[in-house]
Amino acid sequence: MNFGFTEEQDLLRQEVRRFLDERCPISEVRRIQETAPGYDEAIWREFAGLGLAGLIVPEAHGGAGLSWIDLLVVLEETGRSLFPSPLISSTLAAAAILDTGSEEQKERWLPGLADGSLIGSVALLEASDSLDPADLTMQAKPEGDDLILSGEKKLVMDPEIADLFVVSYRHGDGPGDVGLAVVERTGEGVVAQSFPIIDETKRLGNLSLSGVRVTPANRLDGSGQGADAITRLIDQGATAVTAEASGSVEEAMQLTVKYANERIQFGHPIGHFQAVKHPLAEIFADLESFRSLLHYAAWTIGNAPDELSRAASLAKAYATETFVRTGFDSIQLHGAIGFAVETDIHLYFKRSKWARPAFGDADTHYERAFALRLEGQK
Repeated sequence: MNFGFTEEQDLLRQEVRRFLDERCPISEVRRIQETAPGYDEAIWREFAGLGLAGLIVPEAHGGAGLSWIDLLVVLEETGRSLFPSPLISSTLAAAAILDTGSEEQKERWLPGLADGSLIGSVALLEASDSLDPADLTMQAKPEGDDLILSGEKKLVMDPEIADLFVVSYRHGDGPGDVGLAVVERTGEGVVAQSFPIIDETKRLGNLSLSGVRVTPANRLDGSGQGADAITRLIDQGATAVTAEASGSVEEAMQLTVKYANERIQFGHPIGHFQAVKHPLAEIFADLESFRSLLHYAAWTIGNAPDELSRAASLAKAYATETFVRTGFDSIQLHGAIGFAVETDIHLYFKRSKWARPAFGDADTHYERAFALRLEGQK
């Protein structure tokens, strides 16, 4: 199987790279991270105007109708630039509606998500931080044809700028009695709030629901398989975070290589010494290794969905380990200056801290991949 990128995908990468270099260089990233919303609406609208916010949305609903492999190309570049945007969260909301929504629901929400006029997010995790839909505890109480939701969702991306949230909930006592619904931030009883985290280029927070009424028009029941839909959404989230990590790791490595070739010690660039060469070589080898897993995971989303969960877990686990180590090693190889917030490598160190728990850390995904392998051998 050939996982090389097509000429069109290479051109897509070049265009995204050009846009980010011109409109959101690292100096602009630093400015945006200090603002209250954590993103620049004008830059986001321009980005969306290129068709990048709705990359996986079908053309019939205002999107580009491309694949997750194409999205991977874009995410690697946004990760390389540390682009502060709701791209991952909004794309995941669109993916959930695309996979499980009715035609009416797709027509209602997808065009806005595709053109950037609507921002979406997903609210899947709770206090247990479990990736297993069977562990969901937010109970939906029936009231006529409606459902009443109360509870709190944790680690929600871009909570204060999202216009709508795809929320997981429980509607019975069985492991599979779960589902997804769209909750709009303007609804009564909806409170979304960010909390401070180490990486100011990403925003995380909680979504609190208090007696929120969900009508049949907002329930994503099209698939009839709530647990499978939630699992798929978590897998897509892990894959998207891994794709951004791929670009971030590569750029952190390149920044460190550049510094190692410029910093003179004992009459030589420090890159001349094995103590510097070896960690950089290990980063490169691990980057290429988890990228192979990532490309396969992105491919399975549209081509081999039964293999997605294990592929996504292997990619996310390996990427998490690599990114965290890259953050530490890059800081160390920069010496004392690496700890200064004015140094760009410091921003990549912070991003590794955000990526580590997003949609599951390395231990969680290694255990999940092992369990799925055992299950497949039965």
